[in-house]
Amino acid sequence: MRISLGFLVLALASSSYAIPNKGAYQVKEEVNVPRGWVKHAEAPADHTITLRIGLPQPNFNVLEKHLYEVSDPEHERYGSHLSKEEVEELIAPHSESLDAVNNWLSSHGLQETDLVRSPAKDWVTISVPVAFAEKMLDTKYNVWKHTASGDTLVRTTSWSLPKELHQHVDVIQPTTMFGRLRSAKSTIVWGDDEAEARVAANAKDSVEATTGATISANGQEVDASCDKVITIKCLQQLYNAVGYTPKKDTKSTIGIPGYLEEYANIEDLQSFFAEQRPDALNSTFKFIGIKGGENPQNLTLSGAEAALDVQFAYGLSYPIPGTYYQTASRPPFKADVRTPTNTNEAYVDWLDFVLAQKDTPLTISTSYGDDEQTVPKSYAIRACAGFAQLGARGVSLMFSSGDYGVGDNNPDPATQECFTNDGKNTTRFIPVFPSSCPYVTSIGGTQGVPEVAVSRFGSGGGFSDYFPRPLYQFAAVQKYINALPKDHYKGLYNKAGRAFPDVAAQGDRYRIYLKGVPRSIGGTSASSPTFAGFVALLNDARLSAGKPPLGFLNPLLYSSAVERAGALNDITSGSNPGCGTPGFNATEGWDPVTGLGTPNFGKLKDIVLRGY
Repeated sequence: MRISLGFLVLALASSSYAIPNKGAYQVKEEVNVPRGWVKHAEAPADHTITLRIGLPQPNFNVLEKHLYEVSDPEHERYGSHLSKEEVEELIAPHSESLDAVNNWLSSHGLQETDLVRSPAKDWVTISVPVAFAEKMLDTKYNVWKHTASGDTLVRTTSWSLPKELHQHVDVIQPTTMFGRLRSAKSTIVWGDDEAEARVAANAKDSVEATTGATISANGQEVDASCDKVITIKCLQQLYNAVGYTPKKDTKSTIGIPGYLEEYANIEDLQSFFAEQRPDALNSTFKFIGIKGGENPQNLTLSGAEAALDVQFAYGLSYPIPGTYYQTASRPPFKADVRTPTNTNEAYVDWLDFVLAQKDTPLTISTSYGDDEQTVPKSYAIRACAGFAQLGARGVSLMFSSGDYGVGDNNPDPATQECFTNDGKNTTRFIPVFPSSCPYVTSIGGTQGVPEVAVSRFGSGGGFSDYFPRPLYQFAAVQKYINALPKDHYKGLYNKAGRAFPDVAAQGDRYRIYLKGVPRSIGGTSASSPTFAGFVALLNDARLSAGKPPLGFLNPLLYSSAVERAGALNDITSGSNPGCGTPGFNATEGWDPVTGLGTPNFGKLKDIVLRGY
């Protein structure tokens, strides 16, 4: 840390320290205080805050064009992904923006050694005391408290820049972002739920049972036990992947980002492998810590989200190499007024790190997200652009669609809590970000055999208020909207928005090992790593055949080839209630509950091995 409060005081007292005329500043961004947050205290002047300054990416539209061309199976460039360097060249800011921002930083006494730049120089990061940031942005930071959870953040509700700098800066955070990164896991079944606990305790018998009892689902014969507990074997049967074995020297790779101190325990993983994937025993994953992220192996610290993610993603895709990232989500503060529990946006820290690497996992599943409205639009657009960069490089990104239906999982109009953050407190469905980003694949949840939309929680789904509907899903989504009754949920959602989820997978009653004990768990946190596991297998098939990886999946998933082949199992029963409504219904074709449906690996494999 080069800049201290002492430096700040000295600088402010010095006539040689020139702060631009306050009158030249104009508000760049302003938000209303989000519902559920209250001002707790003034932010300590000497509290260090790490500001990320995003410069414009003037050629992003060119990058987007590349992304769609290399991701469209009907395009001649399909699979011709860009290199890291080619992507960085496309998203680099103009020299005028670099000069303007450099001059502004210099006017505040910052030197090049105080700055951390992204490889493309489209982000500049500085760590400064709050009082220093307040002077730079002509603002006032406070400690804000989330009344329901007790979480605290150092944030402001508006910030300013010199007028001439506005066109050279897209975003600066943390300023106005009140998002609360949360896992999409729904329920861990403990011993106080007798019926479900019995399912977990006796599931080993189901795993090993050879009674011959089967149920027909998705055109496959599936063990009857899969209607009550989900295992690796169940998923292989349900999704037509029985008998497929990746090459031992496979070039496919799979990654799982972890946050919120969710530690992936290797002993739990081995217990899981011993029961459900004995051929994977003694295999493990590569661990990468970001921003001080750790993965301690004390069994008592094993995290449910991490266990679910790594056990099923790596269990389904074995022997494909796996990577687990842990991004430090909370600074090492003491929990008092002067030391807020969170000052950063962890998934963007992860994104920064991965974009800077030459080689990344080809398949990545993330089980975390925020209410879209708590993420400032400017910041959501920039984060989404980062996901597009990975897609252009050949990476398939999957995100859980959330476990709150169309907003809060509550169908009761009297007690629902879906209100806008624009100061009007209008009832409105609440989309989930990053699932609402058009450059990622959003995964909803199903349950049972045969499959229906998950009912113990609401499969997250709906329409973005930030991002327009992309062309690849236009026809499929419009067909669904056209079939709705006139003025159905009028004013509650954006008909023209990016619709999600894109696809789905089983999302309840997964059997995992946690802290040495078998447990039953549910959530779209299960659905996303499951779908990702099958994508990693598809990549193995393509790479083994000398073809490039799949990359951004959505143009393929919405393609006529997939529809004609019936390569996605259409889910037509269930709904996702919330916001005082029954939510949307699952129906024939795409719907905002289960998307296009669940995967048929065998048919998808045949499609991706064609002449693409």
